[in-house]
Amino acid sequence: MSKEILTGNELTSGATVYLSAGGTWVEGLHLARLFAKEEAAERDGALAATKATGRVISLEIEEVDVVDGAIVPKRLRERIRAAGPTAPLTLHGQAYDRQHLGEDGHVSI
Repeated sequence: MSKEILTGNELTSGATVYLSAGGTWVEGLHLARLFAKEEAAERDGALAATKATGRVISLEIEEVDVVDGAIVPKRLRERIRAAGPTAPLTLHGQAYDRQHLGEDGHVSI
């Protein structure tokens, strides 16, 4: 059965993030909250609350399937985003790590 998740990009780093069941934005697709079609009001409330913070941008609702307990996005684009960069993160030949989400990534709805 198809479900939906909320995804976007963390403003500071550009990282792909997902809304978790606890209301925080996390980097792991496996931690994303699954919304059933009848939970559209809750999903939309979380979208509105997140837009108000300006911390997560390019918000989207993505359809996913759960296959053997794993969340699998239906669109190829989202599967690529979930897997991470397709090229190494380097700057002037040096590998670097980006900033990660802080503890203030919570969304109250």
